[in-house]
Amino acid sequence: MICTIYSHQTGFENIKEIILLNFPKGEVSINKEDECDVIEIEIKEGPLNSWGKIEILYRERLEPYYQIPEINDSTFTANLKGFYGFVNSLPTVDEKVKDLFLRKIQTLNCEFTVIQEEGEVKDLKKIIANLALELDAVLFVQPDSIISRSGGQHFLDKNLNLIIDIEGNCEIDTLDVKIDSLYFDEDQNALEEDQKLRKENNEKILENYTIKINRNLPCIESESETTLRTPKEIAQRVSVLAVVNLVAFNSISPEEATEYLQNYKLWNFVTENEKEFLANPTDDKKANESWKCEGIWVLMWALNKVETLDFPNEFCDLENLDPDDYPVGQDKDPNFFIDAIVSTRSKSEILDVNDLYYRFNWACVDERINGREIEGINPGIVYERQYALNWLVNYMEQDWDSVTCDT
Repeated sequence: MICTIYSHQTGFENIKEIILLNFPKGEVSINKEDECDVIEIEIKEGPLNSWGKIEILYRERLEPYYQIPEINDSTFTANLKGFYGFVNSLPTVDEKVKDLFLRKIQTLNCEFTVIQEEGEVKDLKKIIANLALELDAVLFVQPDSIISRSGGQHFLDKNLNLIIDIEGNCEIDTLDVKIDSLYFDEDQNALEEDQKLRKENNEKILENYTIKINRNLPCIESESETTLRTPKEIAQRVSVLAVVNLVAFNSISPEEATEYLQNYKLWNFVTENEKEFLANPTDDKKANESWKCEGIWVLMWALNKVETLDFPNEFCDLENLDPDDYPVGQDKDPNFFIDAIVSTRSKSEILDVNDLYYRFNWACVDERINGREIEGINPGIVYERQYALNWLVNYMEQDWDSVTCDT
């Protein structure tokens, strides 16, 4: 494989036409394999002054769009989520470019993988460059290919410049994110009333706090499209978080936490990341884990154990919670807490806050990628609360360790 080219543009016939224009003298055959359309091009002679065989595997979303849907409509969509998660996990020397790249990934509607099967096509690099530019593409590239810009797996922009590699290197200072206006028009026509009202009300809240608003930021899912986590699932998650949080603040040892979670049959609900933390709770890991106080606060709010989520400019204080309403404590069985939870706040109420924090987080990210520090709110608090809220509403069916806070 030389590379995989991703584009917002879609439609096999259109893509095929662009590809074939770049191989005017090739012998072409087209067939189908599972979800992929396959183009095989054999070049024997002519102005390209080369001989070789190229195979191109094309696939696309079932429903083109500008965001990644929660429910997979195709194998490509499922892989796109993995693509997003992989990039999101990479280190970076340029947060602005990485954020723009994550936004662009959500808009990708098709991919085609270019494989040089036999021989060598002399002008293949130029042809790939033409395709990338024509399609406003991003490319996933292996090392040691004709277009490589890094010694490891990496991504290039439409000009074949390095966006990011596995070590976080970057050669560009911006990245275009273009979206067909058709999708915005369709979005507006398909919106349900609760989505429109939620967006409108939350934009008024942002106005009152003089926080920057992106009027084009879409609505989150409607009530009819959303399935909340169950009360018991939320209670189990907050119980585990509460125990792990005690280790983050040095209140108990990781050994004591592990023993507690195992004794009270909660170990199966501990995530892999949490198990790794308990196995090696370094100071840096403790500092990161301590931020989960805000997630605990949100989940306790969802369970009606916290009255309101205050404005995100001051940290929550778990000490303010009624000990009788908190799941863990000395010689306290968290299963009594879990078994007593039978309901949550309404779907409408949780979605209202989820939408608000989605817009808060966009404002925080926008300031960061433009080299400014947002005033009046704490981006860390916003992120952790949106993280917990996204988990509550089953955003993109992600488990706790994999939650993303897209903007």
